[in-house]
Amino acid sequence: MVASTFFLVSLFALALGNPLSRRTMQLHESRDEVPEGFVQQGAAPSDTMLKMRIALTQNNIGGLQEALMDVSTPSSALYGQHLSKEEVEAFVTPSAETVQAVNAWLSENSISATTISPAGDWLAFEIPVSKANELLDADFTVFQHTETGDQSIRTLSYSVPSDLTSHIELVHPTITFPNPFAHLPVVVSPGPAKGAVKPSNLSSDAVPASCATTITPTCVQDLYGIPTTKATESSNQLGVSGFIEQFANQQDLKTFLTNLRPDLPSTTVFTLQTLDGGSNPQTNSEAGIEADLDTQYTVGIATGVPVVFISVGERFQDGALEGFLDIINFLLGESNPPHVLTTSYGQNENTISRALANQLCNAYAQLGARGTSILFSSGDGGVAGSQTTRCTTFLSTFPSGCPFMTSVGATTGVPETSASFSSGGFSNFFGTASYQTSAVSGYLATLGNTNSGKFNRSGRAFPDVAAIGDNVEIVFQQESGLVAGTSCSSPIFASIISLINDKLVAAGKSPLGFLNPFLYSTAASTFTDITTGNNPGCNTNGFPATAGWDPVTGLGTPNFAALAAAAGV
Repeated sequence: MVASTFFLVSLFALALGNPLSRRTMQLHESRDEVPEGFVQQGAAPSDTMLKMRIALTQNNIGGLQEALMDVSTPSSALYGQHLSKEEVEAFVTPSAETVQAVNAWLSENSISATTISPAGDWLAFEIPVSKANELLDADFTVFQHTETGDQSIRTLSYSVPSDLTSHIELVHPTITFPNPFAHLPVVVSPGPAKGAVKPSNLSSDAVPASCATTITPTCVQDLYGIPTTKATESSNQLGVSGFIEQFANQQDLKTFLTNLRPDLPSTTVFTLQTLDGGSNPQTNSEAGIEADLDTQYTVGIATGVPVVFISVGERFQDGALEGFLDIINFLLGESNPPHVLTTSYGQNENTISRALANQLCNAYAQLGARGTSILFSSGDGGVAGSQTTRCTTFLSTFPSGCPFMTSVGATTGVPETSASFSSGGFSNFFGTASYQTSAVSGYLATLGNTNSGKFNRSGRAFPDVAAIGDNVEIVFQQESGLVAGTSCSSPIFASIISLINDKLVAAGKSPLGFLNPFLYSTAASTFTDITTGNNPGCNTNGFPATAGWDPVTGLGTPNFAALAAAAGV
């Protein structure tokens, strides 16, 4: 009898020592299958350390989204009255109850988390695989991407305590897989292997006729009527995102300006910000195609606008999505973030959990409400998404499917036609945005039954706009060459918005901020409609470009004077 009593007491003590045994776990996220291209390699080593993040429930995200639309819609009485840092944080700061409950759970398991966002809605901590499996009732496994050989540790499902499901949006990295193709610059050279630069014979005194085969800053200015007069407002900053150790080289920029913008001082430079251990070494061999392209076609088009290159390091588990989040939180922590942010990276939406996509999209809503225009290249795989062709249904890209940013597609040639690589389509995560309902319904009516069953007819449609993205000349490691991709188009369109913002700020007005409600309403008639071409993929011809908005080139390409007039300057 004494022995039995001792056994029961021991079990009770063991239960007290294992907090997980006292909590009922509930499945929080799962995916039905391993993403195409990945294969399981076996259980992850138990002692491998995982850099984990938890997104806490934000207190009023619906209120933030409503406020964003109010300050971004030209017909609204609040148009242009962007929110302050404190006003945005008031919408997203988790409740005290949420913070206390989640931290108590972590503390029970001897985990001390660090807050990694200005509003306190993201926590971070490191634990070994063995503890992650126990904490989340998960099965962390090594997955290898067969084409690249890249390995990642992920789980196909995880759980959280049932009493915390209303406090936790997601835990990462869990069911979101990295996109190996996002680890390459979204630059597709028309001739040599991907990422290479095609030699160019263009000289600095090229005449506009050469624009049919080679795009330079002069060509872009001629195509869209962009002025060469210097911007005047130092507060009107243009941010360029840098990821995956793509470094922007100042000497390459100097040579680019000397050859192709001789009217600008060749000493014109961009400034640098870093986070997550980011850097920007200036050794010639470390220059990156993507970073050079993005800085050259912002400095080189947005004449006189202060350009900042924001280099994001890789102090996270793996994949670019943590960097996507960190750069937004970094800028949200600033009192005066850039008025425009352009990013030339992305990945297929189907590799991401819906919860993480929502959180990133809401982060864009926060920065948009502050008055920043967020632009992303739409991708370079046509309807196959982000540089892949193995698909039976169309693949949308992220974050282009997010309704709170502006997606930029690509054109080619003079006169312009759709670039066949220009990704576009319809999100499977986000519904058609209110600002684009009319434009999209018109396109779907014209499309009829073409591609029926291959895409989500009720999804957020992208891209929103387009710009030239083929045969674009850059200087890379002191050699001139041509590149192509929507990653050319995004910095070009961002530069146009920055120049319009300069005029607005000079006139004492607010910058444009989140663009889409303006683009699809007041500004819709200012675009040059692209009605030829398509974006093939998934063994189809993809979507056709037609009159009006289409999922290849969006509303079309910009006319600077008309767009500025629509903005009121």
